Amino acid sequence: MNFNSSLFGSRRRLLKGLAVSALAAVTRRRAFSAAWAEKLSAGVDGGAIRNRAPLAANAFYPLPLGSVMPAGWLREQLQIQANGLGGHLDETWADVGPNSGWLGGTGESWERGPYFLDGLVPLAYLLNNAPLKAKAQRYIDWTLASQQPSGMFGPRSNDDWWPRMVMIKVLEQYQEVTGDPRVVPFLSRYFAYQLAALPARPLRDWGKYRWQDEALTVFWLYNRTGDPKLLELARLLHAQGYDWQAQFVDFKYTQKITPESVGLKDGANPDAALQTHGVNNAQALKASPVWSMLSGTAEDRQAIFRQLGDLDRYHGLPNGMFSADEHFAGPNPSQGIELCAVVEAMYSLEQSLAIVGNPALGDRLERIAFNALPGTFTDDMWAHQYNQEPNQVECSLHHKPWTTDGPESNLYGLEPNFGCCTANFHQGWPKFTASLWMLSEDGGLVAAAYAPSEVRTVVKGTAVQVVEETEYPFRGAIRLTIHPASPVAFPLRLRIPQWASGATVKVNGTGAATPMPGSFHVLARTWKPGDVVELVFDQQPRFSRWYNNSVAVERGPLVFSYPIGEDWVKLRDRGMTADWQVYPSKPWNYGLAVDPAKENSTDGVRVTESPVAQGPFSLGGAPVKLDVKARKLPGWRAEDGVAAPPPQSPQSSTEHEETITLVPYGAAKLRITAFPQLES
Repeated sequence: MNFNSSLFGSRRRLLKGLAVSALAAVTRRRAFSAAWAEKLSAGVDGGAIRNRAPLAANAFYPLPLGSVMPAGWLREQLQIQANGLGGHLDETWADVGPNSGWLGGTGESWERGPYFLDGLVPLAYLLNNAPLKAKAQRYIDWTLASQQPSGMFGPRSNDDWWPRMVMIKVLEQYQEVTGDPRVVPFLSRYFAYQLAALPARPLRDWGKYRWQDEALTVFWLYNRTGDPKLLELARLLHAQGYDWQAQFVDFKYTQKITPESVGLKDGANPDAALQTHGVNNAQALKASPVWSMLSGTAEDRQAIFRQLGDLDRYHGLPNGMFSADEHFAGPNPSQGIELCAVVEAMYSLEQSLAIVGNPALGDRLERIAFNALPGTFTDDMWAHQYNQEPNQVECSLHHKPWTTDGPESNLYGLEPNFGCCTANFHQGWPKFTASLWMLSEDGGLVAAAYAPSEVRTVVKGTAVQVVEETEYPFRGAIRLTIHPASPVAFPLRLRIPQWASGATVKVNGTGAATPMPGSFHVLARTWKPGDVVELVFDQQPRFSRWYNNSVAVERGPLVFSYPIGEDWVKLRDRGMTADWQVYPSKPWNYGLAVDPAKENSTDGVRVTESPVAQGPFSLGGAPVKLDVKARKLPGWRAEDGVAAPPPQSPQSSTEHEETITLVPYGAAKLRITAFPQLES
């Protein structure tokens, strides 16, 4: 079946949406320019407020929402999200609909409304979409009006700290992009209330394990008000919160979790279950960097690398994530990872990169954003999975291979398995867009990640616009045109990925010093209107090793997969969307005829490029493909819809040699990503 054209007439909606967004571009630019003229008159560099003592300085500072605007394929991706569930969820899902507790109704009143807003607000403003802004504003206005004399806010049906941790993130973004004067005093009153209430009603359950998310907003407010009581609150959150750093100093969870091993029974969530929960660990990646802002220690600032190392070693997957379906599940690529964990890991990496300034965090962010994120949606973003697998050969109603999840876990639909991801996935693309550019502590600009975009900010008191023209990650060329209002000297930092050996940089056509992989390359000069920086990454194919010595094929930040033929079967209608099972329509059990140990091991990999057009993360629109030699392995099979672990490499096969075509991971909804290697 032609899934894209048959599902809800989405292509027609997409084209109409793109036409409308293109027509609005001139208006958007005018509004954008006016906003930055106001910031310039205020004399604030980029609107970014640096850390106030005694907080330690960040390496970089995120720019306020609205400073970085999407272009090219990235803007199209945001428009696809707006035309899909991202822009219509409240119209088809009661949990965030008109009766939501976060609109004063009697409906769902816990985390789902705040989750939805955490992505809807940045999506609406990055697209300058008036209807989406109006949707978000209803929730914002109700929330601001809900504050009680004590300072508490939100639905009165629960007093859980956790959903309010999400809503204050929403208000932070909203204040930055609108300047609404209600937000800062609202947050001040709430934090004063919480500081007084926490000793008797301490953090528990989810809030205990996600305290670092609130600490970020506490520091954000402290940098604006200087209230020393906020630092007292941050210390209390840290003291009552879980010690994630200690967990990874002595990491005990090195095997696939079973319900019995963490005490899951009768709906209880014991500490061991919360400590091994995938989303908790994704959010915890930022815990030590965030705390380092107050502690000031290098040990805290660097602890994230120990966390990532242990997660990779014991549970790492080729798509940049660790397995957790719902709890740690080991390195077998047929295990899954929850969509909430994907977008929360991205947010943790975005914030940690700003604090720590290590380019490896940008590499990891791109790997997740360009692979795991699009790999868990239908092309039109009207359906998503709860769990995705790198080796995903069927999406159907089976209990395997999930550690603690149910049989709907990898269906594509409205709320497969559990609805948290339905509400939470919306933050992925918008927050990635907002994090592409940052300001450095020494007053320069930082290209933290790459995608087509435009940044307008204020550097050294001068308005600066940078237009980034690129088809990255599908191509390796990036062109930056710099437009300061007048000549201004500042350092421009370009993140050079670890994989990017042979990268080149030119300024106005003249070669600059050779950049080092795994670094920020600094161009310090006086920038004049129309200066052009050209950055080129040589995106040669390469191999990486995974479970049972299996092989994955990569190019630039993209991971490539063999796309198994897809037979989509509707399970049920779900309002404006539907739930789908997907079955394989052709064999998938290939081993690759490659030898990564050889010096020229990728010579046999043929690269085919086509124009980067609509839907680059779809099978029909994939703009780069790799041809490799392979043979079938008849003994490698699936059981109950789940591929067996890749057999230990190397493997022998007497089947005839074939050429198979690999596509970017996100384009293949059924796929093999970690392949057995064949004997030479």
